[in-house]
Amino acid sequence: MITFSRRYLNKLFGQFFRQKIVVIGDLMLDRYIWGRVSRISPEAPVPIVEIESESFRFGGAANVAHNVMTLGAKAIPVGVLGKDSSGDVLMDLFKEKGFPIHGLIVTDERPTTVKTRIIAHSQHMVRTDREMRVGISEQIQKSLVDFLKKNLNDMDGIILEDYNKGLLVPEFISEVIGLAKSKDKMIFVDPKFDNFFDYQGVTLFKPNRKEVMDVLGCRLDSDEDIEEAGQKLLDRLQCQAVLMTLGEEGIVLFEKKRSMLKIPTRAVKVHDVSGAGDTVIATMAVAMTAGADAKEAATIANYAAGIVCGEVGIVPVDHEQLLRVLQEKAKA
Repeated sequence: MITFSRRYLNKLFGQFFRQKIVVIGDLMLDRYIWGRVSRISPEAPVPIVEIESESFRFGGAANVAHNVMTLGAKAIPVGVLGKDSSGDVLMDLFKEKGFPIHGLIVTDERPTTVKTRIIAHSQHMVRTDREMRVGISEQIQKSLVDFLKKNLNDMDGIILEDYNKGLLVPEFISEVIGLAKSKDKMIFVDPKFDNFFDYQGVTLFKPNRKEVMDVLGCRLDSDEDIEEAGQKLLDRLQCQAVLMTLGEEGIVLFEKKRSMLKIPTRAVKVHDVSGAGDTVIATMAVAMTAGADAKEAATIANYAAGIVCGEVGIVPVDHEQLLRVLQEKAKA
């Protein structure tokens, strides 16, 4: 168990404000329909949700960028929006929060990915998705790489946030990693099933338990199973560290030539695990580029995930709240 001093936490969190993180990935719009249920439909045995309000939030890689920003660092989102009303809403959200938008490409080749969640009485009822999973064109890839070549020198790290919606295709992944390594930048990856082993030689690789089971074709029912899987990923990916999220059980960190570190969840009460993975990868990137080692960053990220799991819906972690929670547990 890692225990921090308050002095160290203040110094580290002060460094958060100096960090600049590029977030490359599948940008999404999260639409929330809030209402209440008072009766069952006569047409089918389903509840009727009487809509009371509607709201929009960042989803996917956009939510990761939002977490980076609320942690105090500067986030530069890089990706594609559709030339549609949802893309307009997402672009407005970026502008409203003060994100730089010069890494965003608006195209009519694909729609903006939208996830609509219907929530009644704080209960998530159903979700609908509008998306296209076809890979981006070579022209869009080139435009994004050109942007990175012009701006990466000023950045401290890169997050590759893959939701298998078509942005992070193998050729683009290879180019981005090669470019980041040539400039000695830290690379943090949140993968999905497709392209899983294309992320070679990165700083940190963060899958969840289900993704690991799917790609390795195994079960992870015990600590021994988890440790074996983690070592396999380290070997096959040749990365510096693997951080596996285990849902309500917490997270586990693997580094070469070091013992597995399992950190139980810090959530007091789990309302919604949606977005917790986004918070973890954002916190790891901000903390490690600010000077924390992988174990320290993992401990901090676990507290961050515990905070957001206590909220309904996808919300980012807050710099001051996270620091306050850690200071309560810290040494004098």
